[in-house]
Amino acid sequence: MSLAFLPGALEQGLLWGPMVLGVYLTFRVLDFPDLTVDGCFTLGAATAARLILMDQDPLLATLVAVLVGALAGLITGFLHTQLKIAPLLAGILTMIGLYSINLRVMGAANLSLLRIDTTITKIENAGLPEQFAAGVLGIAVCLLVLFLLYIFLQTELGLAIRATGDNEQMIRSLGVNTNTTKMIGLALANALCALSGALVAQYQSYADIGMGIGMIIVGLASVIIGETLIGNPTLLRALIAAIIGSIIYRVVIATVLQMGLPSTDLKLLTALIVTVALAFPVIRSRYSSSLPFLGKGEVRARRQ
Repeated sequence: MSLAFLPGALEQGLLWGPMVLGVYLTFRVLDFPDLTVDGCFTLGAATAARLILMDQDPLLATLVAVLVGALAGLITGFLHTQLKIAPLLAGILTMIGLYSINLRVMGAANLSLLRIDTTITKIENAGLPEQFAAGVLGIAVCLLVLFLLYIFLQTELGLAIRATGDNEQMIRSLGVNTNTTKMIGLALANALCALSGALVAQYQSYADIGMGIGMIIVGLASVIIGETLIGNPTLLRALIAAIIGSIIYRVVIATVLQMGLPSTDLKLLTALIVTVALAFPVIRSRYSSSLPFLGKGEVRARRQ
């Protein structure tokens, strides 16, 4: 089997990395099951594509996409914190609303960016070989987001957001407004999702109304894969694990496609991966006695 698909898979893993970090921020740090991701990913792609087609600078278009993504996160936060709508339902409501908004932004079901200057083509014009441009952009964005997110989560506000996810009642008793921390966390997470959508649209040279469907499952799969293989004992290691999980997920998907799996089955495969990863602790606890290799990690942890 040829390995020619690997560079493309690595590029995709890096460009989807900010979205995975956004999912990690909501599900792991904030403990908020936010389904806004599916609509927000497309919102970032639609906003960037529309602005680029209006002859705006691609970098400016990407930044605007980040801002509108943050706004979408604030709407979900408002529905939950001010209108007391359950987190899951608040995300679903925003996601459904964004479908119509995304159609309004694009003016059509899809937009083509072929032969249009994007952030990637600007990197190519700067002298970097075409085959390396997307990879360099992905690495630069992931490193920048990783650094900024790591620094932010160690500030007083960042620690308050982390504490909100760990023990909301405790941090509220200390005088912290958890409604504010939730809204900031959701805004930041969805800004990252929109950033990823904007980059992916420029990478694929099109934005489509359905490109965000299933992104929440993709993000969860990447987070779980990263945590399983890398672990998350520290904040920095957890953030790095999320990025690595994104890359590994894309490599696995590309490998399976090379082996002949129809592309229509990708969502089913992703759902199976997430199901197995989430069910693994239960499987290990129930069958570790009959299957000793499942309990080795637990025994080793106890000895340490």
